[in-house]
Amino acid sequence: MAGASPFHPFLLKPLPIASDARSAMISPIGSSPSLKLSCGSATVAIAKGGGRAASFRARAVTDDDEWGKDAPDGTPVAVAEPPVPSESRTVGLLKGQLKDLLYGTERGLRASSETRADIVELITQLEAQNPTPAPTEALSLLNGKWVLAYTSFVGLFPLLASNRVPQLVKVEEISQTIDSESFTVQNSVRFAGPLATTSVSTNAKFEVRSPKRVQIKFHEGIIGTPQLTDSIVIPEKVEFFGQSVDLSPFKGIITSVQDAASSVARTISGRPPLKIPITNTNAESWLLTTYLDDELRISRGDGSSVFVLIKEGSSLLN
Repeated sequence: MAGASPFHPFLLKPLPIASDARSAMISPIGSSPSLKLSCGSATVAIAKGGGRAASFRARAVTDDDEWGKDAPDGTPVAVAEPPVPSESRTVGLLKGQLKDLLYGTERGLRASSETRADIVELITQLEAQNPTPAPTEALSLLNGKWVLAYTSFVGLFPLLASNRVPQLVKVEEISQTIDSESFTVQNSVRFAGPLATTSVSTNAKFEVRSPKRVQIKFHEGIIGTPQLTDSIVIPEKVEFFGQSVDLSPFKGIITSVQDAASSVARTISGRPPLKIPITNTNAESWLLTTYLDDELRISRGDGSSVFVLIKEGSSLLN
């Protein structure tokens, strides 16, 4: 849904390194801090008075490095770099595994019971490491267009099942767009047919009810203006009941249909979409956001249904 650089190198005292030595060690007497360095990559552990050690990654800096240029005689010096938090690495691995599991499930429609169980387990682990414990207090992260990647909401399955029927309407995309400044939500489904594409949307207002929960009230439905296909590609032959059928004689007819479709497209393309007011007082729902970062959102809704949404432009959609 500015500040200092995360890398804050500091110069350590240059140490002469023997040609046959791969590492240098300083072990001060007593309880003073201990320091370990190496020419490649090492861990610098600093402890004071028996306290908890602060670990850093250390690397050798040569004359070609930024700090090495200022070394008095070209002697390599060590630059400490903060380690990547283990939590960030874990979340990244979990998101990668989730992406792999979602592949080919058609947003959950074709997921087997075993795959669903694995997805639920990964979702539970991600929720346990949610970097945004109060999503409604971080509305800037919620902003933007979120594409549905997976759901367990059975109410959407009949819609998703249309993809299995040849030559009929196909669901190209299901998305949710949030504007935190106007407190609006738009749910949209984009369809593609043999001759045209269109979209059906619902507009809603939302209210913050808790650090994780919002209440949604729908007030308008929108049927988008169909965008007709500019051209239809006709194969030379097709298989029909085990026999090859030559379509060459039909190309003239198809060309006439294309011309008619283009004429209709020019006629209706300038018309506004059809808006239908929603007056039903029960047209409400609620949504609980249980995980949120800048590219992944996990929400739970009515009936314990779960929704996995990915921010438009994220590599998780590739």
